[in-house]
Amino acid sequence: MEVLEKKTEQLNGSAIKSVLKVNPLESEAIYIFREVVAQFEKPVLLFSGGKDSITLVRLAQKAFYPGKIPFPLLHIDTGHNFPETIEFRDRLVKELGVELIVRNVQDSIDQGKVIEEKGKYASRNSLQTTTLLDALEEFKFDAAIGGARRDEEKARAKERIFSVRDDFGQWDEKNQRPELFDHLNGKIDLGQNVRVFPISNWTELDVWSYIQKEDIEIPSIYFAHKRKTFIRDGMIWSAEDDVVHREDDELVEERLVRFRTVGDMSCTAAVLSDAITIDKVVAEIRESTISERGARIDDKRSEAAMEKRKQQGYF
Repeated sequence: MEVLEKKTEQLNGSAIKSVLKVNPLESEAIYIFREVVAQFEKPVLLFSGGKDSITLVRLAQKAFYPGKIPFPLLHIDTGHNFPETIEFRDRLVKELGVELIVRNVQDSIDQGKVIEEKGKYASRNSLQTTTLLDALEEFKFDAAIGGARRDEEKARAKERIFSVRDDFGQWDEKNQRPELFDHLNGKIDLGQNVRVFPISNWTELDVWSYIQKEDIEIPSIYFAHKRKTFIRDGMIWSAEDDVVHREDDELVEERLVRFRTVGDMSCTAAVLSDAITIDKVVAEIRESTISERGARIDDKRSEAAMEKRKQQGYF
C-alpha cells in the first residue's frame, strides 16, 4: 500500500510538472482568473479588441470551462477606434455569448467632465480615465481585469498582479502589497477596487506565440495590408479617416503596413511590414529591436506619461 501511494505521488508530481512545462504562463493566468472570481464579488474584464485582451478572453474561457465566462466585458470606447477593431469586438462577443458593456468617452465630453484636446497631436487616450472610473462606480465593479504586461512600459513593471486603487481610482506606486510565493491578497477596504493583470509576466512575443499556438482569431489590422498613410515625426500615421489631424504638407501615400499595437487611430502608428500570417508576424517580432510601445504616440509625450496616467486612475 505504501509503495502504491508513493507511486501515485510520483505520477501526480510528474503530471503537474508536465502541465507546467507545456505552458507555465497559461497555468499562472488561469490561476489568477480563478482567484479573482473566488475573492471578488463583481469582477469585469476590460476589453479593447486588441491582442492582449483577446488573449485574456481565451484564458478566461479555459479557466471556467465548461461554464461560460462568469463576468462581463467592458469597453471604454473613445470614438477614435479603428473600425476593424470594433467590428471584431462585436462579432466576438456575439459568438461567445458574453455580456458586453460599452461606455463612451464622447458622453463624458458632452457632460463636461473632460475637455477634448485640440491641435496636431490631439488624442482622447487620457480622457478614457474619467469614463472608466465612472463605469466602475456605476456597476460597482470591485476588480477590473486588464491585459497590461510588465515589458510594455517601465511604469507597468512597477505594478503588482493585484494592484489596489484608492476610492478615487488612483494608484500609489509607493504603497503596494508584496506578492510572495504567488499569494494574491484580494482584501480591500470600502471604496477601494483592484486592477488585475493575469498576463503581467508575459512578453509581446509570449502573447503572439500563444495566439499562434491556440489559433486565435484577431482583427485584420494586425496583418500587413495596403493603407493610406502619411509620415509625421518619423512615424507612419493612418490617413483613412478624419480623426487624425493632418497638415497640408503631410503627403498621403499608400503603404504596406500593419499595426503591432492597437489603440486609438490618433495615437497609434503603423509599421512597414509584409507579414500576412501569424507565423510571419511571430517571426517579425522575434527579429524586432524596437518595443511595440515605440508605435504608441501617446507614450512619447513625456518620460513619465504612462505613470502619470496610472496615478490618475488609468487601468
